Amino acid sequence: MRSLQAYDSILVLIGRLKMLLQSLAGLPAFLVYFCTAIVAVVAYLFVYTRVTPHNEFQLIRDNDPAAATALGLSLVGFALPVVSAIAHAANVVDCLIWSAIALVVQIIVYFLVRIPVPNLSARIAAGEMASAIWLGLASLAAGALNAASMIY
Repeated sequence: MRSLQAYDSILVLIGRLKMLLQSLAGLPAFLVYFCTAIVAVVAYLFVYTRVTPHNEFQLIRDNDPAAATALGLSLVGFALPVVSAIAHAANVVDCLIWSAIALVVQIIVYFLVRIPVPNLSARIAAGEMASAIWLGLASLAAGALNAASMIY
């Protein structure tokens, strides 16, 4: 009787180990796509902050909420299509291509929102929240539309 209980315990343990291994089977793909997304975000921040005339990170270090708002919302506007690319891409290269397209869209949005507010960067650097919110929400809207357009 005792050996039967030990045998049952071993079977339960093996079953739990199999479930754990099945759960972890997707870990390599998760790590690849997560690291791809991190690379895309770093590339986005590098490029975007070089395109804009104001120095977002210095302004944020100087406690400028306008810069933080504009950059933060633009980052979310970029991240939404990256999420869509991860969910719908055929492979990592496909994901990177669509992430690059999302980056280009965000750069275009930056230049488009400057049309009605030509001194946008100077106003953000001066801490004007209306300009920051305008840029940030336009970036967010473009990102949402971009993400929805990637469903193919």
